[in-house]
Amino acid sequence: MELFNQYLFIGCEASLEESDIVLFGAPYDGTSSFRPGSRFASSRIRIDSYGIETYSPYLDRDLEDKKIHDAGDLSFAFGNRDLVLNTIKEYSQEIVQQGKKPLMIGGEHLVTLPTVEAIHEKYPDVVIVHLDAHTDLRNDYMGEKYSHATVIKNCWDFLGDGRIFQFGIRSGLKEEFQWADEGHTFLNKFGYDRLNEALEIIKDKPIYLTIDLDVLDPSIFPGTGTPEPGGITFKDLMEILKKLSNLNIVGADVVELAPDYDPTGVSTAVASKVLREVMLIL
Repeated sequence: MELFNQYLFIGCEASLEESDIVLFGAPYDGTSSFRPGSRFASSRIRIDSYGIETYSPYLDRDLEDKKIHDAGDLSFAFGNRDLVLNTIKEYSQEIVQQGKKPLMIGGEHLVTLPTVEAIHEKYPDVVIVHLDAHTDLRNDYMGEKYSHATVIKNCWDFLGDGRIFQFGIRSGLKEEFQWADEGHTFLNKFGYDRLNEALEIIKDKPIYLTIDLDVLDPSIFPGTGTPEPGGITFKDLMEILKKLSNLNIVGADVVELAPDYDPTGVSTAVASKVLREVMLIL
């Protein structure tokens, strides 16, 4: 499968054969409903990674002690959404079948769906831990079933009840919140005060972690397609990742950086550091 790689994320120089984790980009934003531009995230994050260290004082772990292969970005035909999703799924399947963990850089949030499908084939009891400002539980968005606004509902369609744990949620249709409250998902509005309760339910089940970076307050992270006031802080996000750090995470993604909406570059720097922490808890 064709991938493009101009820069490697810092500390991710292992070969594919020796790696435990495979980092790859999915630069797609074809269903963005407000401000497009997340297709540029993966390349910018890699460049900015050279402004951070491989060592995390938050986790007391170092990328140099892990074997991570940066495979580059998938090449897409942007006018064909279904082909894009199939490309992501096929590449994710390759990673999983080799016994490695996929770590994807979005792109918009729809790119999560095919990777979760690939993970589910190997781990049928997988659960999703979803950090986001938005519910993403619509049945459709303006008549379209496959959208960044419907991605978690699409995952629920094959996972079912009790398998999706959502945190930081503060935006969505009234019907989405009502549907979640009926027991279809575990939805923690505004923050993560119920995280320990969720972890007692999850225990040692395989976890797919998806982080929509707009879970962060836009005062910290303005560079995203749909900024939503009232978000968590970077320190909050680090606390969440520390609580997840010894669990059975089998795959992850970090999505929805749209770097050009933050000319200061701070959002890209934040995204790079979040991605480092996610690598270190896989």
